[in-house]
Amino acid sequence: MLTRRTLLQLPLAAALPAQSAGWYDRPMRWAQVAFVEDDPGSYSLDFWLEYFQRIHADAACLSAGGCIAFYPTKVPYHYRSRFMGNTDPFGDFVAGCRKLGMNILARTDPHAMHDDAYRAHPDWAAVDAEGKPRRHWAMQDYWVTCCLGPYSFEFMRDVTKEIVQVYDVDSVFSNRWHGSGKCFCQHCQANFQKATGFAIPKTNNPADPAQRRYLTWHQERLFAVWDALDKEVRAIRPKASFIANSGGGALSELDMNGIGKRAATLFADRQARRGLMAPWANGMTGKEYRSTLGAKPIGGIVSVGVEEPYRWKDSVQSNEEIKLWFAEAIANGLRPWFTKFNAKVIDKRWMPAVAEVYQWHWKNEKYLRNTAPVARVAIVYSQQTAHFYGGEQARAKVEDPILGFYQALIEARVPFEMVHDRRLDAASLAPFKTLILPNIACLSDAQCAELRAFVGRGGSIVATGETSLYNEWGDRRTDLALGALFGCAFTGRVETKMQNAYLTLRHPHPLLKGLEDAPRVIHGTRRVATRALVSTAPALTLVPSYPDLPMEEVYPRQQQTDQPECYTREVSGGRVVYFPFDLDRTFGEVLSPDHGRLLRNAVEWATNEAPVVEVMGNGLLDVTVWRQAASATVHLVNLTNPMMMKGPYRETFPVGPFSVFVPGVKARAVRLLTAGVAAEWRAERGGTRMTVPVVDLHEVVAIDV
Repeated sequence: MLTRRTLLQLPLAAALPAQSAGWYDRPMRWAQVAFVEDDPGSYSLDFWLEYFQRIHADAACLSAGGCIAFYPTKVPYHYRSRFMGNTDPFGDFVAGCRKLGMNILARTDPHAMHDDAYRAHPDWAAVDAEGKPRRHWAMQDYWVTCCLGPYSFEFMRDVTKEIVQVYDVDSVFSNRWHGSGKCFCQHCQANFQKATGFAIPKTNNPADPAQRRYLTWHQERLFAVWDALDKEVRAIRPKASFIANSGGGALSELDMNGIGKRAATLFADRQARRGLMAPWANGMTGKEYRSTLGAKPIGGIVSVGVEEPYRWKDSVQSNEEIKLWFAEAIANGLRPWFTKFNAKVIDKRWMPAVAEVYQWHWKNEKYLRNTAPVARVAIVYSQQTAHFYGGEQARAKVEDPILGFYQALIEARVPFEMVHDRRLDAASLAPFKTLILPNIACLSDAQCAELRAFVGRGGSIVATGETSLYNEWGDRRTDLALGALFGCAFTGRVETKMQNAYLTLRHPHPLLKGLEDAPRVIHGTRRVATRALVSTAPALTLVPSYPDLPMEEVYPRQQQTDQPECYTREVSGGRVVYFPFDLDRTFGEVLSPDHGRLLRNAVEWATNEAPVVEVMGNGLLDVTVWRQAASATVHLVNLTNPMMMKGPYRETFPVGPFSVFVPGVKARAVRLLTAGVAAEWRAERGGTRMTVPVVDLHEVVAIDV
């Protein structure tokens, strides 16, 4: 129980790779100005330097070269901005920022080239499946480049070397370096054939052996580009590196585990909401990056403009939406980074919001320089499941279950982290009591053994859907590899489209807490047929689908069955919950409060210890808990807003008061960082209880210990 290991005694949830040495950990607030071609001579450098100084930005990312050079390059076919004349806009900006004591990243963008480069080197261009070189989709004067051949290994090598030789930069940050889709150029075809014996597949079917090899070869080739450019940078500036803009969650094309081993720092590039993206999505990105980068510093990129597919790059978001995105980043361990496209500021309405956040962040920096998150629950995500099981349906089959469970944990105010499925070893999982496996269909035998060992050490698991039904290559097994752990066996059928099916609730049961007056609830939409391996008293049993039209026929042919739709077990000091259907995905789509309650109860029962924090009061909050060198902080991000599920925020709606209890922490002082006042607090049960009168958008309870 938590009384034996308090918050300050728990293993570090960020103790994966060691903290990065060198300059990387210094910057806390980033600024990016992304040049457009006509910026030289048309913008005010003094304007930007004054703003950087005023908001306490301590690092900058500045456009240098790639498809357009903003300095007097000498590399052949490195196109220079035609507005530069004899000036050096990149060099001037670097010098100005250095005078302010800022760290500098030189940004490159190699995804496109001009006609003169194409005429001289047509083999640098990307080629489509029909063998035609690709014109740029948005700018017909450009050609799309192949990222896996000589353009990267030779041309961008020379560009990168020139930048770090001539300018006082800390590293090179490359955007859109990983290509623009599958390439069939002569180099890719020859290299793939030589490496695998296959021709590049023209379809993306993950069951095709050639496509499976292509996915792994493509990653290997991209990492070869990364490693080659990194070697060139370090040979010139040993304290610098090549930082590839990469990464994300299950749908990321490049292996996050490989990224975590290479990157000394990285920047989470989910710049703003679009469509129906949840307001907590930026915080989720922080957890995904931290799952493999661990304690290394990670920036959270926030666009001041609208990021919808229509690409309004000179747009401005509402101040409330900008502050929301920063709040989610900061609460989840990211260091704020704002990005502005076009150095000519057409609309300045975003500037007060960024200034407000950055000045507050600077003032309270000692409480925001985190050493580790404090969480006992973690969601596992799996890129191999996305690649080899999800394929072109990966968003629906792989990401949606994660998003559903994420929403449920937010509503339950459970602090949690995310774990990459290539990091299931004992050391990586040491901080956690409970792992959530949301339809992690593809698991190798070795990964399953690691999960069984986790439970053997007293850990708990909550799993859903087809978890472990497929091996790491997406081949379906004859049985669930974790079936014995779950307490059930696969009977050979997956119902992929359930209509009008229900769950009978078998009271009393700890998973049904709060549902005592409900005889049945709705089922999911996709179900794995199973049978129990041991005698069980299931919380949920199946009411099979029955007609939903004509209305006269809408009645169950079986009022109830004995078919379990939830398996709960206590094993080796741990606990296991398995829902053989898409409870999480369905909750994410439908938001049935009954499903949210089931997911919450499953996690609470499995974890079986006091929470790391208790927050009492009305409202929807994202709650995170962190440690610093001499303090602990509880972040409360207020998501209570009519625009929560479809932004942008127009205004915030304050909530409170809240009673916050942190067990195991004995305070000597408590402050509310946003309110800027001392908090009311008292010692209680070996911990500290505090009162937060109101949360506007983001409040941080800072506890000096």
